[in-house]
Amino acid sequence: MSVSRMLDVIKKASLGAVDAGQPVAVLFGTVVSVDPLEVSVDERFRLPEELLLVPEGMRRQELSLAGQTLVIREGLYAGDRLLLLRLQGGGQFVVLDRMVSP
Repeated sequence: MSVSRMLDVIKKASLGAVDAGQPVAVLFGTVVSVDPLEVSVDERFRLPEELLLVPEGMRRQELSLAGQTLVIREGLYAGDRLLLLRLQGGGQFVVLDRMVSP
């Protein structure tokens, strides 16, 4: 094996080790639809609801009282910008919070 080829193999192996050492990645996404939930990540790909882990505080909660429905907590809306964590392997994404514009 040539020295050049050996260096390429070593570079690829070291890059793989670096990636494996980073269990999460921070990403930004935009809610495309709410029912079913779908999030577009940097306009590169879309995440269906099955891949998203949404904390209870980010879900809509309503209470029926005396024939009226009261909104206790707002949920996500189309157009909301989100802060996401991609878990190692890219199989699931945690919704951390909603981003606000300054």
